[in-house]
Amino acid sequence: MRVMWFAGGFHWISIKGRQAPPAEAPILTLGPHSSYFDAIPVTMTMASIVMKAESKDIPVWGTLIKYIRPVFVSRSDQDSRRKTVEEIKRRARSGGDWPQIMIFPEGTCTNRTCLITFKPGAFIPAVPVQPVVIRYPNKLVRLMTLYNYSYEDCQLAMAEGQIRLPVDTCLLEFAKLVRSLGLKRVNSEKLLQDYGKRARKLQGQRLSLEDFSQFLELPVSDELRHMFALFDENEDHSMDVREFVIAFSVVCRPAKTLDTIRLAFQMFEAEEDGAITENELMCILRTALGVGELKVSRLFRAIDEEDSGKISFESFREFVDQHPDFAEQYLYSDNAGFGSSSPSHAANGFCADFSPREQKKLD
Repeated sequence: MRVMWFAGGFHWISIKGRQAPPAEAPILTLGPHSSYFDAIPVTMTMASIVMKAESKDIPVWGTLIKYIRPVFVSRSDQDSRRKTVEEIKRRARSGGDWPQIMIFPEGTCTNRTCLITFKPGAFIPAVPVQPVVIRYPNKLVRLMTLYNYSYEDCQLAMAEGQIRLPVDTCLLEFAKLVRSLGLKRVNSEKLLQDYGKRARKLQGQRLSLEDFSQFLELPVSDELRHMFALFDENEDHSMDVREFVIAFSVVCRPAKTLDTIRLAFQMFEAEEDGAITENELMCILRTALGVGELKVSRLFRAIDEEDSGKISFESFREFVDQHPDFAEQYLYSDNAGFGSSSPSHAANGFCADFSPREQKKLD
């Protein structure tokens, strides 16, 4: 492995400090994580790492990587995550019987301009952890830039729901603010339902920044002001909190488009007939896509076959079942900024090599 790094241009690797033995610090945490080159410390220490289960099937590399006895995890399998945590605990508490486990606590690659919030995995075993800083002094390496988006951002952008986000969506900025405000929690689903019920009671009443702060039970901050501004489309210092709930739903469950639309209908529908107007459908879909303008007239007329001027969620759901590519026919063709519909295309202008089936670019 050292010969391989030498051939790759890493002729000399400096090490400062002393590596603690496994019995003293069972876990090594490295950062900032920025590229595949960060594997250098792994090959120099022969520490175990947490990696994708699919990696063990890669010819040659899969066989070599088994020598460091990695902990394999599948991001799509929730039970696999639980087992991974238990395995890390077991090894970390073995008293030095296992090699050290090397973890990148940021959980994703960044551009090295700062450290982002650590994931809790490295600290769950409650054992001593030795921090390791990775630096690249080479000027050419310093000029390299990565996209300033997290793994969650790319999941949101490339989620395979009934509709996809356009190039100019503001939901990625919204998602960052959600994380910085601590709104995306383990119980996000419960929190989302609570927001939906309270927003429905307001019946479209527009909120001020202070009202919005009370709604979220958060103090007014720069992040909250920024989030408020995203929904203050009229620039009259007010917002419709239902739009926040829709955007929050998309961020919390990006692949469950119909669940978000159902929640939106519940907040907007009239009590007498449980239906919404064309303008309300425009507001719902515009918010769900994170765009300022959206044409929905053709879609609305196609759903409203009786020309009643209103549609229910049931009629919307029935239309979607009959026209699974409705977004392609009625939204993308009528509105600019959606780009190609090919799954392999970077529809949102970033994370060009990322898709739900090929996540290794961001591991």
